[in-house]
Formats: sequence, structure tokens, C-alpha cells
Amino acid sequence: MIKEGLLPVHQAGLRRNCLSFIEVVAQSVANIAPSATPALIIPAVFSITGQGVWFTYAFSTVALLFVTYHINQFAKRSASPGALYTFVAQGMGPAWGVISGWSLVIAYLITGAATLCGAANYVGVLATAITGAAPSIALIIVVMCAVTLGCWVLAYRDIELSTKFMLLLEAFSVSVVLLLAFAFFAKTGHVYDKAQFSLSGTTPKAMLQGLVLAFFSFVGFESATALGHEAKDPLRTIPRSVLVTVIAVGAFFTFMCYTLVDAFQGHTPGLGQSNAPLSVLSQLAGMPLLGTLFAVGASVGFFACALACINAGARVIYAMAKHGLVHDSAAGTHEVHATPHVAVTISAIVLLLPPLALLLVNHMALLDAFGYLGSVATFGFLFAYILVSIGSPLFLRSRGELSAVSVIMAVLSIAMLVIATVGSIYPVPAAPLNTVPYVFLLLLAIGLARFAYVRLVRPDIIGAIQADLVQEVHDLSA
Repeated sequence: MIKEGLLPVHQAGLRRNCLSFIEVVAQSVANIAPSATPALIIPAVFSITGQGVWFTYAFSTVALLFVTYHINQFAKRSASPGALYTFVAQGMGPAWGVISGWSLVIAYLITGAATLCGAANYVGVLATAITGAAPSIALIIVVMCAVTLGCWVLAYRDIELSTKFMLLLEAFSVSVVLLLAFAFFAKTGHVYDKAQFSLSGTTPKAMLQGLVLAFFSFVGFESATALGHEAKDPLRTIPRSVLVTVIAVGAFFTFMCYTLVDAFQGHTPGLGQSNAPLSVLSQLAGMPLLGTLFAVGASVGFFACALACINAGARVIYAMAKHGLVHDSAAGTHEVHATPHVAVTISAIVLLLPPLALLLVNHMALLDAFGYLGSVATFGFLFAYILVSIGSPLFLRSRGELSAVSVIMAVLSIAMLVIATVGSIYPVPAAPLNTVPYVFLLLLAIGLARFAYVRLVRPDIIGAIQADLVQEVHDLSA
């Protein structure tokens, strides 16, 4: 039963002002899982774009800098655990905010589900290196369950501990990747690759199709906005962290694209057919031990990403539950740990179910499941990014702060995001990826059905959410 007014306060609320700038950055970086991109995604993008893969990532970085501009129009004026759910609601009204919120929940939790596949894949690589045998389905399931359990414990107990742990894991995995890249260039001395700079053999159509996977590499870069109540000085810390994350990770991805394509020139099998490209890079760099070390780094990197997805997804669920859009219990915080423990538990369970279903029911290969779930998640992020890009100039206009620059940035951002979205559905991809848009729409429809029920039971819910959002902006801007 939905109660009158916004839902009652549960316990003491989230822990306030506990996360430093670097810990907030750790949330966004871990949600991206930078080490996953050279390990699994760059080869897939290369198989589509060829020599233009670095340009595809550079384009994606610029596109997401435009999105960052719009996110930060909200983030430097208000802060909330609702992330883009709250921002879109402030710009376009509560109904669109709810649509954005459900889209984000889908995106965060399905991204986390995909990372379980990635973690299991690289634990399998390690197991094969040690035993010489392919990993069993039992091992894969145990790894997924263990990763989910570990993430749940950390997210349940302490957000500060979670972010510090994610920071250490990502610093380790990214350092190994960069060490491999620099070792390769030092050994070979082959720095200039004419084929890449000339975009040899690359077509605009191929780069358009590759954009979708390239965007998947970045998704979650905005998840620091979900720490609005827990970050120190959030109106400065969060905007800076989102901007720094996009620039740093974009540069890293573009550099690793160039490195891997250069390293695999003339190599058989090619980059597009390799399921462990950094192990090959370690051989070419004359440091095979680093290949094994990277498998460890990739595994812990995927763990950090799953943890970040639970942290971010749980806080959006928590914010929506306070507005009656999710079960009342999810609006509660732990009396001791001050974490949204019920929302964290819900997120962890949802994280685990999709990969298990794809593996055990659909008998999908591990990396195919990773790609499928990642594609579904990307739709959720792209939709939320489009909405925040539309909502930003509307929000500024409502405050009397709209400028020509804001409008131009909105047009550019939306155009780039629409290009990526269209590229994901046309030409129609082969099965099972052709079902991805419908799966996303079905998941979104489930959330919107809940919203429709709440509006039926409580016709005043829109006004109550709007008043709460206005009060939140006023309190934080004062």
C-alpha cells in the first residue's frame, strides 16, 4: 500500500560527506571497468571497423564529453543518490525522470550481469593456464556466485570501503595493461602505424556500427552522480570526477586501440579473432608472465565493475523507492552501516540471474552472453543520456540560465547519441542481437507498469515528487 506523502524516512539515511574526490572517481572508473575494454571489447570493435577502431573511440570520447557537459549542468547545482533519474526529473518533469530512472536501473544491473561473464572468462583463462583444461560450467557458476557474494558484502557494509577497494583493483589492472603496452613499444620500437592513421579499409558504415560497442566501453562513467549524498562537497567533487573520468578513460581506450592494432599487424589469428589479446601482447612484448598477471588484473577489474554497478544501481533504486516507485523496503538504510542494504541486496540478486539464465537455460557461450547483456545495458545508458541531454537546456531555462552554447551542445550531444543508437539497430544485426531492443523495451515496460500502478493508487505522486526535487535543489544550492 502506498502511503500518504513521500515515503517515511527509514533509519538515519545514507552516510553523508564521507567520500573524497579520488574515491568518487573510483566509482565511475570502476563502473567502466577500463581493463575490460582491451581485454574483450576492442577486438570486437576491430572486427567491425578495422584500422579505424582508434578513431571510433576518439569519436565516442568527444560524444560523451558533450553528454558530460549536460550531466554537469545538473551535478554542479544539485546532488542526489538518484543520479540521472533525479536530473532528468528536474529538467523534464517526474514522468520522464521515472523513465530515465528505470532505464538506468536496467543499464547498471545488466552491465553488472555482463561483468560476471567477463570475470568468469578470465578466471577460466587462469584455470586453463594452470591445468591445461577448459573451465567447466560448474567453475563458471561458482565464480559468478562468488563475485556476486563478495560485491554484496562490500556494498552492504560500507560505501567508503567499497570505493577504496575498487580504486585499488582498477589501479592494479590498468597499471598491468599500460605496462604491457609500453613494454611492447620499447621492445619493437614500432610507434608509427601508417595504416591506422590513414584509416585504411575503414568505411563510415563500419565505424557507425562499431560505435555501439565503443559506447559500451564507457557506460557508467556518470555513476559518480549516484553518490550525491555521500561525496564531500558534492557540487564540486561530482562534476569534476565525471569530467576527469571521461577524459582519462577515453585517452586510455584510444591509446590501447592503437597499441593492439599495431601489435596484431600480420599476426595470426588476428585481433578480431583473439579471446585473450593482452596475453598475445605480453608474448610480443617479451614479457609472457605479464599475460598471466593481466588475467588476474582483468578478473579483479570485472569484480570492481560489478561492485560499482551494485553501488550505483542500489542508490537509484533507493531514490526511486523513496518516491514510492519501488517497494517501500528498498527506501531503507542500515542502522549501523548507513547503506541502502535492501536495495543493495535486490541489485545483487538481479545481477546474478541473467547470466545464469543465459548459460544454463539458453546454453549461450560465455563471451556471447557478455556481448548480449552488454548490448542490452548500452540501450539503457544511451536512452538515459539522450534524456539528460534534452533535459539540461530545459532545466537551465527554468532557472533563467539558458544560453546559446547550452542549446548547441544539446543538439550535438543528441545527434551523436542518436547516431550510435541507430547504428545498433540498422542494419538489423544477426540473432540473437536482433532481439536486444525488444528485451530492453520489455524490461523498461515492467518498470513503467509499476509507475502506472503507483499513479493509479496515488494520483498526487507526480506533485509530491516534483515538490521533493525542488526542495532538494533548494537545499543543496543554498
